[in-house]
Amino acid sequence: MTLATLSEVLQPALKQGYAVAGLVTLGWEEMRAYVAAAEAEGVSVILQAGPSCRAHTPLPVLGKMFRHLAENASVPVVAHLDHGYTFDECKEALDSGFTSLMYDGSRKPLAQNIDETARIAEMAHAAGISCEGEIGFVGYSGGETSAGTDPDEAARFARESGVDAMAISVGNVHLQQDKEGGLDEPRIRAIEAVTDIPLVIHGGSGVPIAQRSALARGSRICKFNIGTELRMAFGYALRDAVTKDDARFDRVQILQETHDPVFEATRRVLRAFKGTE
Repeated sequence: MTLATLSEVLQPALKQGYAVAGLVTLGWEEMRAYVAAAEAEGVSVILQAGPSCRAHTPLPVLGKMFRHLAENASVPVVAHLDHGYTFDECKEALDSGFTSLMYDGSRKPLAQNIDETARIAEMAHAAGISCEGEIGFVGYSGGETSAGTDPDEAARFARESGVDAMAISVGNVHLQQDKEGGLDEPRIRAIEAVTDIPLVIHGGSGVPIAQRSALARGSRICKFNIGTELRMAFGYALRDAVTKDDARFDRVQILQETHDPVFEATRRVLRAFKGTE
């Protein structure tokens, strides 16, 4: 069994100069491909159940799916709740077998965010699992605007919330389909100067590959969340499988044809986060 907590995979990454991918899942087909790709690359992987995933599949079911994959994997696998918005949602994930809880209080005032995140972190640690929080606000492509992380607030958040990893807003945006942007490295360095915990980048699909690799090897950022990039690989493969024969209707046969494209796209993502060898 290789089920792991977030701390168990991020602390070695922090010490040894590499990053671990938090891969956003929507269903069985891609989560299975993610683990297969991690095994092929010989790296740990974080399977993430975000709001869209949870709207489609209940947390108790997702917990069993994640744990089944972990128990049969040759690499460490983290079962991670991504963007939990309430205490009850985080508690349900814990009870469903998740090994990491990300509480998102980033839209709330600093003191409230700290207090609520600290409560989740205390619950997680009492159960022997990990907690991630967010300071600053990571916006959405075509939607809510980001609010960059203030280094002084980050220092206070890291100190008072008790989280094991801290998501920051440094030019990253959720759901970005291109890689034309880039992260604000001076802001990252300013945050690093006043904190000592692993840092997390949400919206990693929009970060140029070269910058992902450089930061994985040369900063305290040791978790990049990747969703849109792999969702696009799945969607394009699914469209090809459906449209190449108008007479096809068997969903099992159709979905099987998404595996290899998602597997290969995931391997490319994972390779960029490896340390120097």
